Amino acid sequence: MGYPHKSHPRETPILSKHFGDPDARTLSGWRQRGGYRALEQALGTSPADIVNVVKESGLRGRGGAGFPTGMKWSFMKPGDGKPHYLCCNADESEPGTFKDREIMRWTPHALIEGCAIGAHAIGAETAYIYIRGEFTEPIRVMEEAVRDAYRDGILGKNAMGSGKRVDVHVHRGAGAYICGEETALMNSLEGRRGNPRIKPPFPAVAGLFGQPTTINNVETLTAVPHILTNGAAWYKAMSLSSPKSTGSKLFSVCGNIRKPGNYEITMGFPFKEFLYDLCGGPLPGRKFKAIIPGGSSVPIQTVEEAEATLMDYEGFVAQGTMLGSGGVIVFDDSQCMVKQIARLARFYAHESCAQCTQCREGTAWTTRILERIEHGEGTMEDLDTLLEIGDNMTGKTICVLSDSCATPVASGIKKWRNEFEAHIKQKRCPMRTAVAA
Repeated sequence: MGYPHKSHPRETPILSKHFGDPDARTLSGWRQRGGYRALEQALGTSPADIVNVVKESGLRGRGGAGFPTGMKWSFMKPGDGKPHYLCCNADESEPGTFKDREIMRWTPHALIEGCAIGAHAIGAETAYIYIRGEFTEPIRVMEEAVRDAYRDGILGKNAMGSGKRVDVHVHRGAGAYICGEETALMNSLEGRRGNPRIKPPFPAVAGLFGQPTTINNVETLTAVPHILTNGAAWYKAMSLSSPKSTGSKLFSVCGNIRKPGNYEITMGFPFKEFLYDLCGGPLPGRKFKAIIPGGSSVPIQTVEEAEATLMDYEGFVAQGTMLGSGGVIVFDDSQCMVKQIARLARFYAHESCAQCTQCREGTAWTTRILERIEHGEGTMEDLDTLLEIGDNMTGKTICVLSDSCATPVASGIKKWRNEFEAHIKQKRCPMRTAVAA
């Protein structure tokens, strides 16, 4: 399968520069493209200096939370006499997000290099790449790349002749959304049920196998070699708006839009230009109705909100939502928002680990009520009940899965309440008649 679209002049292809290039998958091809120079440089640099460069660059976690990467690395204390671990979160199960799998499919050595640099920076000799079990092709590509890196002496007990040990292991997950949560991921790696852990202790104190651990996203780690090669100032200069949001960012785009695919843009890019110019705008004869900008767990935007947004962490917050994982889901005016929100709730109810009562019961009841409304069997009181359930689910559980279910429901009722009420009053979906007409 080829790369979904040709690069647009307004894109900033850094991580995605070699997407669609089969030669970039090979070790020799990656070396020809400058691969592993940053790792060689890093292995001759002190961990503290690497952490400082990443801090200065302003790189923030690209998995959804947006936490400063250099600061997260600084929580680890190399030389404390304990084994340290780096975990790469390649579970990528947030609906609407498909960027990390493309990094692994086309540039596996870029991720290996980022993992090796990150491991050295936090004083770890071992890194695990936890890949979602359904990603059969990325797993195959990554395993082959890791074997080649060991064969060439890049990884192992004498990484690149540095005298330092760096091991990287690929671990296949079992297809659970919850294992994208960092502590559930660690439980799964240990062979236990993938349930989130109560924090504290935080992973930097007691993580994988009870030892200091750092968890980073695929895109985050893949950006690190570029920062080391080109410098923190280069990366920091890539910002069109907020100095707190630097570098380039991959956005996955799907739904009712002309040109779905992965796009890499500089932070702060205008969302309106992104949707209409880069992504081609709505399908023929249709108009945009709603946009989910950061994966299905963030508040849904109206078209007006989306068109006023700058694409960085602060810009999305200013318009009442979040950048999240960068998974853009587009709905046009043929879509029923009640149906789509019920679909999201059903996903979260299915994926709940059932550890917390608020999540186990809340996601299930939210789904039942939404499906009842969707099928024309709801009442006006159901809307207040949904919001009340959402309040009881938000900020009260071990992880944020219950919040992820409540958030699109609350934003959906607030912004498209007329559709919910029409389902209740007309006892059917009014969109079916409108679209048919």
